[in-house]
Amino acid sequence: MVAEQTYQPGLDGVVASQTSVSYLDVAAEEIVIRGYDLIELAENKYYLDIVGLLLEGQLPDPSRKKVIESELKQDYHLPDEVLTLFRQLPKQTHPMDALRTGISFLAGYDADIEDRTEAGNRKKALRLLAKIPNIIANSYHIINGREPVRPDNTLSYSANFLRMMTGRDHNQLETEIFDQSLVVYSEHEMPNSTFTARVIASTHADIYGALTGAVASLKGHLHGGANEAVMRMLLQADTSDGFRKILYDKLKNKDRIMGFGHRVYMKKMDPRANLMKRALKRLADEKGRLDLYDMCVTGEEVMKEEKGLYPNLDYYAAPVYYLLGIPIDLYTPIFFASRTVGLGAHVIEQHNHNRLFRPRVEYNGPRNLHP
Repeated sequence: MVAEQTYQPGLDGVVASQTSVSYLDVAAEEIVIRGYDLIELAENKYYLDIVGLLLEGQLPDPSRKKVIESELKQDYHLPDEVLTLFRQLPKQTHPMDALRTGISFLAGYDADIEDRTEAGNRKKALRLLAKIPNIIANSYHIINGREPVRPDNTLSYSANFLRMMTGRDHNQLETEIFDQSLVVYSEHEMPNSTFTARVIASTHADIYGALTGAVASLKGHLHGGANEAVMRMLLQADTSDGFRKILYDKLKNKDRIMGFGHRVYMKKMDPRANLMKRALKRLADEKGRLDLYDMCVTGEEVMKEEKGLYPNLDYYAAPVYYLLGIPIDLYTPIFFASRTVGLGAHVIEQHNHNRLFRPRVEYNGPRNLHP
C-alpha cells in the first residue's frame, strides 16, 4: 500500500533531512548549534570558535583555535588570475554575482577538489572561508575602479575582513561587534541556500559547486538582500518621523517591508535580532548616532502595532554594518561569508550520510491528450 502523499507549498514544515548541525527550537526560543544556544555562543565566544564547532563538532581549545587561525591565514590570498577575472567583469556586476563567479573560478585551483572525505571537505571549507572575504572585498573594489586591498595576516580573521572591505583599521568595539554579527549569521538550520547546497551535494558534487548554488539562492530577494533594503529605507527616512511615514505609506500601499517577519519566527522576535539591537545601541552610543538607533526602535514599534510583525536579524544588522563603514552593497555578501562555515558543515554531513534528493510532484496538468 502506497502512503498518501501531501503537497506543502514551499515544503513548508516538511522535514527534508536529519542533521546534527543545528536546529531552530521556536517554542524554547533557542537556536541550537551542535547542542549550544547560538545566542550564548555569540555572547561568550568568537567566530573562530564557531568555525571549530561547526566543522569539527566541538568548541576548540586555545591551541586548536590557534591552528585553525593559522590555517586560515595561510589561505587568505587569491591567485592573481582571480583578480584579473574581476577586472573583466562588467561595471554593473552585482557583488553577489561577483562572489558566485569567484567561488566557481577558484574550483579549478584546488588540487583536492575530488576529495569527498570528511577531512578533505573540511580542508576545502577552511580554504573557502579564508578566501571568500578577499573575493567579496576586492571584487567590489576592482569593479568600482579602486585598487585591491591586500589581506593583513597580523590581524584576526574578523578584523582583516572588516579592514579589507572598508580600507581602514577598526577599534576593539567595532571588531568585536562585527565578529559577533558573523557568529549569529553563521548557521540557521535549513533555509533555502542551505537546502540548495545540500541538494547539490547529494549528487556528489564538490563543495565549490554546492556553495556556488547557495550564493545564487541567497541573492534572491526573498532570502538575502533584506539588510541592504533596510539600510536604504533608513537613509531615505533620515529621521524617526520620516521613517514612520515611509512605513505607514508602504503599509497603505500593501508594499513588502524588508527586515520584518520570518518564515520560522512568526509570532516573536528573532533572538539574533535582539542581540544585534543591543550591539547597535553600543555602537550608536560610541559614535554619537543614537538618532539611527531611535529610528530603528520606531520602526520596530510601528510594525508590531500595525502588523504584529517583529524584526529579523537583517533589520538590526544593517545599521550595525552602516556604522562600521561597510558599503551597503556588501551586506548580503557578508551574510554569505559568515554562513560559509555552516554550509561547509552541511556539505560534509551530506557527503558523509548521502542520499540523492529526488522528490516527487503533485501533478495538476491535463491527461490523455494525443497528437
